[in-house]
Amino acid sequence: MDWPHEIDGDGQGPGPAVRVLVVEVEGSAPREAGATMRVWADGFSGTIGGGTLEFSAIAAARKMLGLGDWHRELMSYPLGPALGQCCGGMVRVLYEGLPPSLPLTGDKVRSGLPGLVVRPLSSGIAPVVVHDRTHAADWPLPVLRAVRQMLSGNRPRETLLVPANRGGQAYVIEPEARPPHPLYLYGAGHVGRAVVRALDGLPFAITWIDVDAERFPAAMAANATPHIATDPAALAMAAPSEALHLVMTFSHPLDLAITATVLSRPFAWAGLIGSATKRARFEKRLREAGITQAALARLHCPIGIGSITGKEPAMIAISVAAQLATWASDSQSGLAGKADHA
Repeated sequence: MDWPHEIDGDGQGPGPAVRVLVVEVEGSAPREAGATMRVWADGFSGTIGGGTLEFSAIAAARKMLGLGDWHRELMSYPLGPALGQCCGGMVRVLYEGLPPSLPLTGDKVRSGLPGLVVRPLSSGIAPVVVHDRTHAADWPLPVLRAVRQMLSGNRPRETLLVPANRGGQAYVIEPEARPPHPLYLYGAGHVGRAVVRALDGLPFAITWIDVDAERFPAAMAANATPHIATDPAALAMAAPSEALHLVMTFSHPLDLAITATVLSRPFAWAGLIGSATKRARFEKRLREAGITQAALARLHCPIGIGSITGKEPAMIAISVAAQLATWASDSQSGLAGKADHA
C-alpha cells in the first residue's frame, strides 16, 4: 500500500478504487499517521488498524467509488464509545478516488531517495512527487516550508496534514515508500524456510539461493524469489552494495566461501548461522583469506536477538526476523549504519 505502486492497478481489484490514508492522529489510536488501505467494490488491501474504525472506513470508501479520479474527502473519527473503540484518541482519514493507472507528476530524482507526495484536499488535482527541495510550486508557504525541511533532513519525513491558511486550502504531505531492502538468503533448508515464512509481509525483497531446486517449498512467499545456483558465492559477489546477506546453507565450506565473498565487498548487513565456536573458527580462516577486522566486526554470528535462545527452526526464524526488523526500523531513522559499526 505505498506510492507510487498502488496506482498502477497492481492488486487494485476490478473497477474503481478508493485509497484510505490516516493523515493525523491525536492521542491513542490503532495505527500511526501514514497507515493506508485500498478499497474496491468487493475487496480491500492494507489496514488502518482493524476494528470498528476500519469497518467504518471501508463502508465510507465504498460510498465514494465512482465519484471521480482524485475525489477527496477528509473525515474525523473520535475513538470512543460511539465508534465502539476504547483507544480514546482521534483519527483523521483522507479518502482519495484512484485512477485505474496514472503516473504521478513531479521533478526528477536526483538523490536516489524516496520523495514526498504532495496534494491539496480539494478534489480533481493529481498528487505531485517532489524529490528536490528547490522544487518550485504554487503551494502555500507552510506547505513549501514543510516540504523543504523534510527533503533537507531538518524535519522527519512523515505524513503531515497542513491546515488551510487565510482562506486557502489544506494540503497533505506523505513520504514516498522506500523500496524493500534486498536480502540475499543462502540456504533453503528447515531454518531457511522458516526464516522466509517469518519475513513474509516485512519490507524485504528476498533473493533465495540454494544449489538444489528440490530444497525450495512448493508454495513461495510473495516477497521471495528462488534461485538455483551451482556457485552461490558468485551471486554474493554480484549483489548490490545495499544488500543484506543471511548465510545458512547445508555446508560449512559453502558457508565459508559465501561469507568470505560477502565480507570482501560493500554490504549493508551480514549474518551467519552458527555458534560462537563456529564464528571463532570462521574468523581465523577469514583473516587468512584477507578479510579485515572491520568487516569481521560487522558479521552477526550467532544470528538473532539474544533474548530468544531456542534452537527450533521457527524460534530461530522469529529471532532473526526480529533482528532484521530492528535493522530495517533503524535504517528508516538513519541508525542502521551506526548500529552495525558499534
